[in-house]
Amino acid sequence: MERAGGMIGGRILSAITPVLLGALGALAANFPISFLGNLVPPPLLSLMPLYFWGIVRPDLMSPFWAFMLGLLEDFLSGPGSPPGVWAASYVAAYAFLDSQRDVLAGLSGLGALMGFALTALVACVSAYLIVDVYHWRVQPLAPVLAELAVTVIAYVFAVVILGGIHRRVVGPLRSDF
Repeated sequence: MERAGGMIGGRILSAITPVLLGALGALAANFPISFLGNLVPPPLLSLMPLYFWGIVRPDLMSPFWAFMLGLLEDFLSGPGSPPGVWAASYVAAYAFLDSQRDVLAGLSGLGALMGFALTALVACVSAYLIVDVYHWRVQPLAPVLAELAVTVIAYVFAVVILGGIHRRVVGPLRSDF
């Protein structure tokens, strides 16, 4: 009986870990203190768990969670941005990821980084186009490209952490034995 309770607790922990890391990523990226003096934009930290577990364990990171993480990113990014931009962009990125999952899951090394870069590009281009339509004028492209570049560079380090968490927390707790 005690073992069954531990297994249920482990399954719940493993099920919420990817979404929890996405939410923590949104909080960290939108924290009002900048260590680099606002010289570089913050990376899309919440997109990284979305991509990682969207590829590795899509049952743990569904389109619903992509929408919710985007909504959290919208809420935390401040009142200056149009509502729903990141929610729609994350859903678009998830749709791309879902349609290309077999190809993206087979990539390794630099190819895997390029797969994430393409998914982040879909999210950033979607956000850029939505903001352009919302304000009915073309916005400067440089901030979006800088955010994309910072996000891809940060993913190099984040994927090591996400992989370790997956191997030590999510993967073992999801097994039936």
